[in-house]
Amino acid sequence: MTDITVPQLGESVSEATVGSWNFAEGDAVKKDDILVELETDKVSIEVRADEDGTLTKIVAREGETVEIGAKLAELGGGSAAPAKAEEKTETKNDAAPQSSAQPEQKKADNAMSKAETGNGDMVDATIPEMGESVSEGTVGAWLVDAGAAVKKDQALVEIETDKVAVEVPCPADGILAERLADEGDVVTPGDVIARIRTGEAPAEPAPAEAAPKQEAKAEAPAAEEVKAMPSATRMAEEKNVDLGEVEGSGKDGRVTKGDVLKALESGATAPSSAEAKREPAAEKPKPAARETGPREERVKMTRLRQTIARRLKDAQNTAAMLTTFNEADMSAIMSMRKTHQDAFVEKHGVKLGFMSFFVKACVNALKELPAVNAEIDGEDIIYKNYYDIGVAVSTERGLVVPVLRDCDTKSLADIEKEIIDLGKRARDGKLGIDDMQGATFTLSNGGIFGSLLSTPILNAPQSGILGMHKIQDRPVAEKGQVVVRPMMYLALSYDHRIVDGREAVTFLVKVKDALEDPARLVLDL
Repeated sequence: MTDITVPQLGESVSEATVGSWNFAEGDAVKKDDILVELETDKVSIEVRADEDGTLTKIVAREGETVEIGAKLAELGGGSAAPAKAEEKTETKNDAAPQSSAQPEQKKADNAMSKAETGNGDMVDATIPEMGESVSEGTVGAWLVDAGAAVKKDQALVEIETDKVAVEVPCPADGILAERLADEGDVVTPGDVIARIRTGEAPAEPAPAEAAPKQEAKAEAPAAEEVKAMPSATRMAEEKNVDLGEVEGSGKDGRVTKGDVLKALESGATAPSSAEAKREPAAEKPKPAARETGPREERVKMTRLRQTIARRLKDAQNTAAMLTTFNEADMSAIMSMRKTHQDAFVEKHGVKLGFMSFFVKACVNALKELPAVNAEIDGEDIIYKNYYDIGVAVSTERGLVVPVLRDCDTKSLADIEKEIIDLGKRARDGKLGIDDMQGATFTLSNGGIFGSLLSTPILNAPQSGILGMHKIQDRPVAEKGQVVVRPMMYLALSYDHRIVDGREAVTFLVKVKDALEDPARLVLDL
């Protein structure tokens, strides 16, 4: 007999709430099967089987609060598994004529009734781990319709949390028998969100149901058309973009918000695509109908937006924030990129951007001014001897800050590759909670949106954040002459409780010097 216990839940997390169990007592399980998910205020943790066997006893029920190390269930040897499997097989064979004789009732009944009639084993699809400190999420748009064939690990639906978007994978091949939550519902890790009818038999009901009811046939193309991230769907509706005309770059060809933005830039709108093909004349009044809609619309904040708002306000209320400014001549970096870009791409497979220079410049400055790389914990100051730099990324769900680890040991090429990877995963909602915690300093590049100057807000509990801005040609005095140079304003917001003004100004000057003379980064000056 093996005890299934609560694993480590993450930094500063001591307890969790038990979600829905994926298996019932007496069910056979295999090694690494997800037994249950534990929901914390930061992440959802999947508890997996350590070995093949039978789930003999469930100790912690759904909704109970458990601490690290607490007993969740008991896993016995595998002797009971075959008997249970045979029992299910016999039930399936006995009830097969009933289910095939009543197709209408099959469609109306839920997955549990289907399990009773024995048309394949029922497997629960549950809400997975959603990240540290994340205790609940909101159901996004379903990617698969009820009754559709599904494959193992196929994404069924997306769950939007205050930090990341989490996909609910299909636990087995079969048919999506029942969807247990609608778009907008609040769910917690471990909740059963759908049931899958498995086995060889599930492949047959789909055509049988489609024959008497033509609407079942129409569901498949509809599901393909809405194969998009929830944020992409919302933007498409707001901007009147036909998702059927947008090429998806996300997982399994799903359309992301970035894809919709690209479509907008290319002028793709719904009236010029699918609607125009169906009935151009009849569909023309639709835009006018939208214009006569309500002047205001109340929309609930996403969990990510709520968290962003709370954390930014807490930072303002807690830290003694102050911002100091400087500017940097970007001529040297721009010249270096132009000279070595082709060779850099040929060797490393990525372009040499600006961000890697800023990361390296900040790391060099942080080494000399450790207070900017520290944080306050109660009455103590924690000085960090490592350099994990957070890079703020704007996504359709809001601002996220993935972390570049150990930047002092990475080359410019390593940093560029990691930035590209984190940025793509952030926009596709693929970041995990580990990707976004533990940064010691943050970079925020408002310049990509055209910002000329701003005062960034600290990413608590860090004591410093550097704001980058738009590179703009400006007249500057150089050796008594007025010349035009590509200049960038730099803004360092810092916590005055731990960083003195002298340290903040010195830090920013060192960053400026490194950017204006990149050789200093190579020479470690």
